[in-house]
Amino acid sequence: MRKVDGKVDGVLLLALLASVAWANPSWAQSWPSWADDAFGLGRGRMERRGDFDGGARPAPRRDPEQGGSGAVGGDVRDGGARPEITPVAPATVVFEHDFPANTIVIDTGARALYYVLPDKRAYRYAISVGREGFNWTGTETISRKQAWPDWYPPAEMRERDASLPEKMSGGLKNPLGAMALYLGNTLYRIHGTNDVKSIGQAQSSGCFRMLNAAVLHLASLAEVGTPVAVVASLPARQEVGRAPAPPVAAGGQAQTSSASATPPPTSPGPAADPLPDYRSLRNYALQRR
Repeated sequence: MRKVDGKVDGVLLLALLASVAWANPSWAQSWPSWADDAFGLGRGRMERRGDFDGGARPAPRRDPEQGGSGAVGGDVRDGGARPEITPVAPATVVFEHDFPANTIVIDTGARALYYVLPDKRAYRYAISVGREGFNWTGTETISRKQAWPDWYPPAEMRERDASLPEKMSGGLKNPLGAMALYLGNTLYRIHGTNDVKSIGQAQSSGCFRMLNAAVLHLASLAEVGTPVAVVASLPARQEVGRAPAPPVAAGGQAQTSSASATPPPTSPGPAADPLPDYRSLRNYALQRR
């Protein structure tokens, strides 16, 4: 029995100490510190049980890149599936405005976003803009691009709508959609959405929504650092004035307008009497005296 490294004797001694402790109230109040070292039953190992019993743990923190640093509570929701979405390019349009190529221009009044191309052309995307009281204008740059971003509704937004979570992971149910382009250090983004009926409306809290396929195409063009100009409206293009086409006469020949037609020759009228000169007038006045 003694050949097993003294473990059996240790167990017997431990049992004896326990019986003494139960019999002596002063011993029962504490566990002798030397027993920790003697039997390897240190209190540190016992205290770690709290980690498995739901004891105090540090609260998870928000990812600083997601725009927040406060602790996230228990209301964290799943954003759903993340399917593969094919980017779709919009139509190109004439863009005769003074913005350099590779710039994003957002016309909030027209509910349109332009990615400026060379040669006075641009991609034109339909978007949703901020509702009244949440619209804004100014210039920013794209500071970050994130596929299927997590969503952290700001505290003031959750105060307005108590049903919102503190966090929603990226996915089809997440209102930020398949891609988000973050604008500078603001809380505003250009992001995707599945809500087709919201496009062309003023419904957001200041962000700019695009269909997922469209925002993925934009993200393939715009890099971090791309300038973004948000304007209330673009100036109207100046059209070159043109004279109206002459009407067609019954015989099939165009009638020329009086302004552009050569006037017909006219016969000379009676010659007007020449005006008298100054000397003649003077002599006439002296004769009348």
